[in-house]
Amino acid sequence: MLTVYGAAWCPHCTQTVSYLEQKNIDFKYVDIESAPGDVVRQVIEVNGGDDWVVPTLENDGKWRPGKVFSRSDIDSDLKALGLKLD
Repeated sequence: MLTVYGAAWCPHCTQTVSYLEQKNIDFKYVDIESAPGDVVRQVIEVNGGDDWVVPTLENDGKWRPGKVFSRSDIDSDLKALGLKLD
């Protein structure tokens, strides 16, 4: 299942979640600010090792580092994570 690591104050997280809901893509949302330390460390590592960046996506062990929401990129990013889109 797709996991979205985000923060409530992040507009790109909100846009990503809204897009996934519109596309009826199941996902689990993890608020990075209240996540356990090992989860935060993993997200930091995926994003280059300096700090966490959201929204970071993970599906079946494949990761997409955090980046700004872009309608032109999100579908290809999701496909690269192994998700099938209608």
